[in-house]
Amino acid sequence: MPRPEIENWLRKRFFPHIWCPGCGHGVILHALLRALVSCGKKKEETVIASGIGCSSRMPGYIDACTVHTTHGRSLAFATGIKLANPDLTVIDVMGDGDCSAIGGNHFIHACRRNIDITAIVMNNNIYGMTGGQASPTTPPGSKATTAPYGAIDPPFDICQLAIGAGATYVARATIANPVMCERYIKAAIEHKGFSVVEIVSSCHTQYGRRNKRRTPVDNLNYLKAASVPVAKAKEMSEEELAGKITIGEFVKIEGKPDYTELYEKVIEAAGGKHHE
Repeated sequence: MPRPEIENWLRKRFFPHIWCPGCGHGVILHALLRALVSCGKKKEETVIASGIGCSSRMPGYIDACTVHTTHGRSLAFATGIKLANPDLTVIDVMGDGDCSAIGGNHFIHACRRNIDITAIVMNNNIYGMTGGQASPTTPPGSKATTAPYGAIDPPFDICQLAIGAGATYVARATIANPVMCERYIKAAIEHKGFSVVEIVSSCHTQYGRRNKRRTPVDNLNYLKAASVPVAKAKEMSEEELAGKITIGEFVKIEGKPDYTELYEKVIEAAGGKHHE
């Protein structure tokens, strides 16, 4: 059973959840709740936004201010909420397709603006809810319903995309290390600016059964074996890193202006009032 202070953040009336037994997203939900409690956040001052997909069901289970939006557009909603009330803690949970396909434009511009929002990207390399189609992060050679003979598109590296677009906190963990997930989510929430935490999750139902990882345990074992700390990865060749998952903190830039602060100055220059 979860600790009482964590259980207090759950909407129990919506349980049991809709995720497949063994889905990695449950690990991420618990890590997020632990991070919120550790940060001392209040439910009435916390907003969790999401789009459409397996990962996007998460806000329904969290007893805070939550908004379930349209596919790929959750960061646009989250941006509006943060600009309307900069004092709120705003967290956006997304899947790999939701974030980097239909939502890719919103993602790179949220990074560019450095708005004080935490984006948690749950990357299971597949469109899990809509039928197992290949996503922008599906590894080459992996099978999907839209790639029955193996994916050939080069995949996005979510973290490198975020860094290139200007995010000031970027980290990656996997569900095989829940403590690391919690630590990076906490650091992201506490960071002033746009934060991206990619958590490599698993979908044994759609991805795993087509790619020799049919059970939750198969996926956890794979993630453990494939993970390489960022310090070690710097010493490895491109060939050695093939098929590996680099984990750790990639970027942590302090002191860069948050977009809401700059927006307040525009309001002041236009003769308006500061947010109260």
